[in-house]
Amino acid sequence: MRLDTGAVWRENRIVARSGASRRQIAQTLTTAYGEGLLSEDTFLHRLDQALGAGQIDARGLVGDLMTRTPVGGLRARLLALIDRIREPPTSELDDPADLLALDWTGAVPELIVGRSHRCDVVIDDPGVSRRHLRLVFRDGSWVLQDLESTNGTTVNGVCVGRCQLRPGDQLMLGTACLRVD
Repeated sequence: MRLDTGAVWRENRIVARSGASRRQIAQTLTTAYGEGLLSEDTFLHRLDQALGAGQIDARGLVGDLMTRTPVGGLRARLLALIDRIREPPTSELDDPADLLALDWTGAVPELIVGRSHRCDVVIDDPGVSRRHLRLVFRDGSWVLQDLESTNGTTVNGVCVGRCQLRPGDQLMLGTACLRVD
């Protein structure tokens, strides 16, 4: 019979510290709020759920958020160089995406995009839902929120539920491709 000697090599090093998941969810919510993806009320409600509940649905709290991590320094230069090598230079006229010209002054606070003629931006594509997504202008930037569309929404190739938009982003709704301007 062997006794547990407590040797370091036998310890499980991959066990998360107590509360680490809650702190990670709180950090994701804070970042999303800072980027304007969440209103103050939504942020506070989700934070209360994350910190107060005994059982947490992490996907329900942060699953619809796509935050952008800043890339800087040498890594940014290497990624830019790799992109230039992979893609041959093209002119703006060769771009297959339609232009989604957004007003960045805040004069228009919200837009609904979809196939229905009641939408602010109408896209005649069978892969686009009647009410596909909502664009909300908040704190100097546009925030995209997918309205549980059938085929989903991708931004720069990543399927999103909610994310901040920047000029040059490529949106895919069904087979319709839009470039944010």
